[in-house]
Amino acid sequence: MTPFVSGRGEREWPGPSVASHRREPLFAPSVMQMATRLIHLSSVRGPAIGRPGSGAVLHRSSVAPLRPGYERAKRALDLSVCLLWLPAALVVMAFTALAVLLCDGRPIFFCQQRTGRGGRSFRMYKFRTMVVNAAELKASLAHRNQLSGPDFKLADDPRVTRLGALLRKTSLDEVPQVLNVLRGEMSLVGPRPASFAASTYDLWHIERLEVLPGITGLWQVSGRSDVDFDD
Repeated sequence: MTPFVSGRGEREWPGPSVASHRREPLFAPSVMQMATRLIHLSSVRGPAIGRPGSGAVLHRSSVAPLRPGYERAKRALDLSVCLLWLPAALVVMAFTALAVLLCDGRPIFFCQQRTGRGGRSFRMYKFRTMVVNAAELKASLAHRNQLSGPDFKLADDPRVTRLGALLRKTSLDEVPQVLNVLRGEMSLVGPRPASFAASTYDLWHIERLEVLPGITGLWQVSGRSDVDFDD
């Protein structure tokens, strides 16, 4: 018997008696997945996730693999590519580090806490592309921010050095993140790790926390930092 969808969002089987009248709620698969594997109140408290000021903060427990076979294969591919590329990466890193040291001085590397899988924070490595006091200058430039939300972007950021602009244009500043991949904190391909905590995420943002963040991904081929976090 073919069911029809009622105005209450339920499938109904028409029939002559109450016994033959059945209802089955319709749920969007993404909502069910979010409810069962993304967000739940747990006795094992993880990083808090929720909209600031919402009053209710949800917590994540440890993230179970969604597709164990796929994730093992992806991890094996990450390690294989990184180990094969590591000799060349070390040479590139050595020359880049020397260039940063000679042009901009110390520190050579920029290390920042980023939000990774499951909302856990990890230390991400990059070559420094800005002046040393960039964090202090950010507050004075906040009114020029071109992106919404917690993201920050300036077309001509005065904090970026001349060498830093070249490193960013060629993505050479990201090469040290091969170390994050080897440590299992990142993948070669995945959503870019945010520099703000998971507690600032809206509920619909958190699906990106199911997977490891990546060195490259859709964001970088779709406009890079010209694209809002919501997009």
